[in-house]
Formats: sequence, C-alpha cells, structure tokens
Amino acid sequence: MVVYFVGFFDRINIGFAALTMNQDLGFSDAVFGLGAGLFFLGYFLTDVPSNIILQKVGPRIWLMRILLSWAVITAFMINVKTVEGFYILRFLLGVAEVGSFSGIILYLSTWFPMKRRAQMIALFMAAAPISAMVGSPLAGAILSAHGALGLAGWQLMFLICTVAATVMGVFTWFYVNDKQEKNRWLTAEETQWLVVTLAAEKQNKGEVVKVSIWKGLTDIRVLTLAVVYFGTSAGLYSLNPSFRT
Repeated sequence: MVVYFVGFFDRINIGFAALTMNQDLGFSDAVFGLGAGLFFLGYFLTDVPSNIILQKVGPRIWLMRILLSWAVITAFMINVKTVEGFYILRFLLGVAEVGSFSGIILYLSTWFPMKRRAQMIALFMAAAPISAMVGSPLAGAILSAHGALGLAGWQLMFLICTVAATVMGVFTWFYVNDKQEKNRWLTAEETQWLVVTLAAEKQNKGEVVKVSIWKGLTDIRVLTLAVVYFGTSAGLYSLNPSFRT
C-alpha cells in the first residue's frame, strides 16, 4: 500500500507541479499536456512485458528495480530544463514505474488463498483514494515550501518522491520474499499451512493450459475488462481536478 501510495502520488504530482513549473520553464499548456500523457504511453507499451519478466526473475528483484529506476528518473526531473528533456523523462518514467501496480497484484495472488485474495487486493488498492485525499494537501504544503534547499516548490516535490521511492526500493530488497517458504514473518506452522493451502488450490484448478500473449490480449473477456477499466480510468484522470493536465 505504501508503494502504491508513493506511485500514485508520483502520478498526480505533475499536475500540482505545473502550477509553478510551467511558468518557470516556459512550458505551454500543450507542451505540458503532451508530456503528462507520454507517461501513460510508456506505461502502456511495457506493462505486459514487465509482468512476464517479474515471473522469470522474481518479485524481489523486479519490484526493487521498478522503485529504484523510477527514483532515478524522478531525480532527473528536478533539473529538467527543455521541452525535449521533459518529454523523454515523462516517457521513461512510465517505463520505469510500470509494474508497480500490476506486478504487486500478481505478487499478492501468489501469497493469499482465494477466499482472502479479493480482500487483500481491495485493501492494497485503497491506497489510490488515500493518495488522492492526502496527496492534494501534501502537494500544496510542499509547493508552499518554495526556496527550501535552494529549490523551487515543484523541484522539492520531485525530490521527496525520489527519496520515498529509493527507501521503498531498499525496503523491498530486504523484506520481500519470492517464495512462501522463505518468509520471515510467519511461524513454521503458519508457513506450512500457507504452502499446503496454495498448493491444494493450484491442484484443484486442474490442468494449466498455456496460451500465447497475443491470444490472451485478443480474448473477449480480457478486452471487455479492459474497456471497463478504460472507463473508470478516463473518469478518474479527466474529471478529477487533482489529475487534470
């Protein structure tokens, strides 16, 4: 939830940064709007490959990579000067941050039995409205600290996001486990119960049929759910003042 909170704040902070950043850098509304949208282009192009890699290398390494790479890109945003640089960094930020949502959803699905899974995922996703609720006054407070550390308010905002993502990346390396057997927070009996329960659920699913990525992407159920999610996201990002570009 903390990772998703930081990630969601990282998405909405560009809208608040624009209040002073556009004037400082001489960006027009059109320039800012395109740059803000390029984040999602990078996200869209690499989301599925990101989850495929996560399954191959393990959540611990890949989630750490996501957090630290987006920290690096956000750090570069502090010193952005040109339109071209703004476009490139926004696109790369989408590529770096991809998987911070879908990858964690995939990770949670391998740790909780089915009867608890929906509850845990709902709790995780609650970080989004919390971020919007807390993020708005937080962004306002950061912008009002203009001049601290010799930085503009919007630069301070990117600096704080950089530090937060870095801390979460280090935390992920030391805390996240790829396999249930390697966890450090359950007792031996609890771990055994979890392993047996998840194995039984997997066995009860029957034979696993492998399909190609393209077949999955053209499945009518996948496309239908994609349209539903498109509708909710369009409403969220276009109607909520916190996300307007």
